[in-house]
Amino acid sequence: MCNFLKNLFKKRTTDVIIDEKNAMKKFLIVGLGNIGEKYANTRHNIGFKILDYLADKESLTFETQKLGDLTTYKFKGRTYILLKPSTYMNLSGKAVQYWLTKEKIPIENLLIITDDLNLPFGSLRLKTKGSDGGHNGLKDIQDKLNTTKYNRFRFGISNEFGKGRQVDYVLGKWDDDENTKLPERLDKSIELIKSFATAGINNTMNTFNGK
Repeated sequence: MCNFLKNLFKKRTTDVIIDEKNAMKKFLIVGLGNIGEKYANTRHNIGFKILDYLADKESLTFETQKLGDLTTYKFKGRTYILLKPSTYMNLSGKAVQYWLTKEKIPIENLLIITDDLNLPFGSLRLKTKGSDGGHNGLKDIQDKLNTTKYNRFRFGISNEFGKGRQVDYVLGKWDDDENTKLPERLDKSIELIKSFATAGINNTMNTFNGK
């Protein structure tokens, strides 16, 4: 009887360890954006654009599921769950919280991709925490997760707009010069995402921030 209980406890402990190891190899990569053709290829939708670019490169197909479109990418023993929330930008936190919980992904394995007006066009910046910076998508994620300590990948869209024109600029289409430069910047963004899960957050920040 004692041996049976010991073996049962040992098996359960082993199962927990395996689950924890598997969880650490699973990552939720969330690109922020607004759904609908109206918002396609706008600066504010760079999160969607980066994930679409990765999916196209790797021949992945997004499927519509609860609160978003998802696809799975496997690379070097890691599983990347790519999510484009269908909740609209300002309610992104609901989708993030749902899929973190459903997939049992630790918050340190979460990466949010968003636009940033305060960075030059195409500049990349990875951070482990911080304020929402006035970004409504990040604000909702912060509120739903009840923390500012989550990884975010900010893609610079610059602030080349006149007074009172911020909304038009952010929701505007990329100009010809930006469209010419975007593919190289998108390639670099994909490298950053892959590195995040394989090399770790600190190494990735050192390699890509400001590049």
